[in-house]
Amino acid sequence: MPLSEDEQRILGEIEQNLRASDPDLARQVGSTTVYTESMRRLKWGVFGFVLALIASVLLLAVSYLAAFAGFLVVFALAIFIESHARQLGRAGMNEATQALRNNGSGSLKDYFNDASTKAKDRLRRPEDE
Repeated sequence: MPLSEDEQRILGEIEQNLRASDPDLARQVGSTTVYTESMRRLKWGVFGFVLALIASVLLLAVSYLAAFAGFLVVFALAIFIESHARQLGRAGMNEATQALRNNGSGSLKDYFNDASTKAKDRLRRPEDE
């Protein structure tokens, strides 16, 4: 459901007051998304995974027990990466579901019917009308 003009004006005033009173918070809120934290942790997990894998291979020359400990770290980081990739996927699914709900149509079928109608209208030639 779209906001009315009055609601949009009030929201704009609130945003301006926030920017004036606390510009750092306004910048932080404006740059943060649902994906920010999961992406940051996912990047660090991948970085750690690569380092632990390299260390595990290099530790094979020293001791098989040290290499096994390195393998356990690699395994733990793989689980860490999988869980954050799953959270990232869940956040994306939640955002898509919310977008469908806010579309104004009641069901997924209505959403795709509207999309196909819009596509047909775009592709229709002027002489067809």
